[in-house]
Amino acid sequence: MTNEQWGAGRGWREATEEALYGPCGFYRRPEGPAGHFRTSVHASPLFAGAVARLLCRVDEVLGAPPELAFVDMGAGRGELVTGVLGALPADVAARTRAYAVERAERPAGLDHRIEWCAHPPKGVTGLLFANEWLDNVPLDVVEADASGEARHVLVHQDGTEELGEPMGDGPEADWLARWWPLAGEPGLRAEIGLPRDTAWAAAAGTLERGVAVAVDYAHSRDARPPFGTLTGFREGRETPPVPDGSCDITAHVALDACALPGALILTQRAALHALGVSGGRPPLSLAAGDPAAYVRALSGAGEAAELTAAGGLGDFGWLVQPVGVRARDLLLVDVADDEEQ
Repeated sequence: MTNEQWGAGRGWREATEEALYGPCGFYRRPEGPAGHFRTSVHASPLFAGAVARLLCRVDEVLGAPPELAFVDMGAGRGELVTGVLGALPADVAARTRAYAVERAERPAGLDHRIEWCAHPPKGVTGLLFANEWLDNVPLDVVEADASGEARHVLVHQDGTEELGEPMGDGPEADWLARWWPLAGEPGLRAEIGLPRDTAWAAAAGTLERGVAVAVDYAHSRDARPPFGTLTGFREGRETPPVPDGSCDITAHVALDACALPGALILTQRAALHALGVSGGRPPLSLAAGDPAAYVRALSGAGEAAELTAAGGLGDFGWLVQPVGVRARDLLLVDVADDEEQ
């Protein structure tokens, strides 16, 4: 389709929705997200093991209910939920009902215990986990024009942009004023995160009791990037965001805006340390006594180091949202008291 066939420029939210989730959208392609970018789930099975330990802590806080839900939001091809089920103790696994929430079709050969659904189940008790889901919830972009007024950014199918109508009044303008105020300097941009706030509240609201966790690239109100973060990924490389279905389109998440009362926000590094993932080198004495075990431990330490690395995956934000329980009871705050909201 040419720009002429595409028609007038569209807001980034509308264009991204079709490019990612439409009939020929990026997330409906057979290779799945793993064919184009690497998340913590793909980096190491240690990540799924840590999530399994978190699920066990949630189970303990909930008093070991007869049915324990694990809901994997934006499940891709089911890699995380499969890893979590495999890492659970047998008694917890026997009570766990696993859900993979994804718009794409169910992959062939997926564990029969996993329920594949387009929307999260309502009224369940347990853990809802959204790893790099919110960054793919489409949003609109605004830019300050020559006079400093915020205008919607419109995009064509080939990725070229133009400025549209002024923001005006309304919920999006209110969100911008509260969470990402533009200083008025021409060229400054902001990404209106209101759809993500709404999506997260709806997802967390499906829990009767338990904990909802969102893990993503994130920024906070005191350090918003002046020109935004909208970008694309294709075949493992960052690329300009083009809304034609050929690449992922993503933007970092204002997790502080998404947070509901009682939430805890911390780094992935802090969260994984609290869940027993450490990049510490195994003792050399192990090499002498059990060389094979030393090599395995060394490999695990390398994977843990990648998951917790400063400047990389370790800087991801974890938004921990308790529902009918307390975040402190999950024992994550030993290393993050100063990060609780």
